[in-house]
Amino acid sequence: MRRDTRPAGAGTGRRPGGVRPATARPGRGPAAVRRGLRLVGVGVRTHVSYMSRSPIEITFAVLVPLVHATLAVFLFRAAGDPDRLLTASVGAGLMGIWGSVLFGSGGAVQNQRWLGTLETLVVAPAPLAMVLLPITLATAVVGTYAMGATVLWGVVLFGVPLDFAHPLLFAVAVPVCVLSLGMTGLLLAACFVLLRNANALANPLDTPVWLLSGLLVPITVLPSWTHPVSWALPTTWGARAVHAATSGGDVVPPLLAALGLGVVYALAAVLVLGRVERRARAAATLALA
Repeated sequence: MRRDTRPAGAGTGRRPGGVRPATARPGRGPAAVRRGLRLVGVGVRTHVSYMSRSPIEITFAVLVPLVHATLAVFLFRAAGDPDRLLTASVGAGLMGIWGSVLFGSGGAVQNQRWLGTLETLVVAPAPLAMVLLPITLATAVVGTYAMGATVLWGVVLFGVPLDFAHPLLFAVAVPVCVLSLGMTGLLLAACFVLLRNANALANPLDTPVWLLSGLLVPITVLPSWTHPVSWALPTTWGARAVHAATSGGDVVPPLLAALGLGVVYALAAVLVLGRVERRARAAATLALA
């Protein structure tokens, strides 16, 4: 019998003593970042394609924002404030984006559970947060249609003038607001994984959040005790940046606040997802519909 004279760890990628070389660490560095961005990009494209083929998603994405825009324009006209009709159209568009993120995130997780793929997503090599992030971003991307549709609806039907105070900043503020809404949806999706019926949480959160965020009406008209809650929502600062770019005001400070709070919400979602995933595994509730 031939005796193996190789050093310990030879051919196994380990140094003598069982120590792995420092260059063999997986999942770190620029390559990992590129893989993560590619995962998010492919996931967003896939889920946008999936949602664009869903009759329910198309119906809600097309009709609900137009109803919101019509009601908002009539309300502002009845209040004797015709100069803010563009603000009303933009606010209705933000409401449409929020509704798409809220129900899209919950519905996407629920659909994965119904299709029997949620368990596969949980045990996938990629972190669960990176799997759910494309879903929430895709719902926000689909919701951006609401912004264009409500503004165009107001121009064509009600003669709303396209008089943006800061057109270029408006083009920047809308994607930032969409991103902050996506981060909020990611945190909500962490709770949706644990629930058997995600709509039970999504339905009562629709109106309160857009009211507290000042998407259509300013938060100054709300009771003072609600203001701390509003300030803690990234949707509030994203909406403030969009409205400032529309009617005038400082755009950059609320824009940075929306990005900062969005990062905080994303980190909180990662922590919550870890705990929720362990609890769902222990209770065996992933497959329950």
